[in-house]
Amino acid sequence: MTDLTLVRRIAARPSIVFDALTTPEGISCWWGPDGGPVLIAETDLRVGGRFRVRFRTLEGSEHETQGEYLEIRKPRRLIMSWRWRDGDVDPGESRVVIDLMEIPGGTELTVTHTGLFSEETARSHENGWNGALDQLAEHAEGVSGAQTL
Repeated sequence: MTDLTLVRRIAARPSIVFDALTTPEGISCWWGPDGGPVLIAETDLRVGGRFRVRFRTLEGSEHETQGEYLEIRKPRRLIMSWRWRDGDVDPGESRVVIDLMEIPGGTELTVTHTGLFSEETARSHENGWNGALDQLAEHAEGVSGAQTL
């Protein structure tokens, strides 16, 4: 099993970033590696609740991930199980931990994705997360621009 950690600084309050991570409206604005559309975004934000997101890449392939919320500490921490439908990207279940820390001017976001199947799937997830986090930052900063930091 392989782990992956990524860190981003986002010019938006942790509460704005948290909402983008956990609401269907927020998820629809950033989920996926390359700006392709989110086709389904469902969340039941409670410990034991489930999420499901289906997206299409700009190349036209569709992927769906789903999981269960294991820990929710709004707006600081989110832990969820992660499984690709039909094992199309990674055949097993993994875990995603997202920590949000308030910093001057916004939020430091740390994503730790653990239990990935192989180095190859970790590289694939790293590419996907990097693209998605770029879009998340752009979305959250846009929302923040409409509000006061």
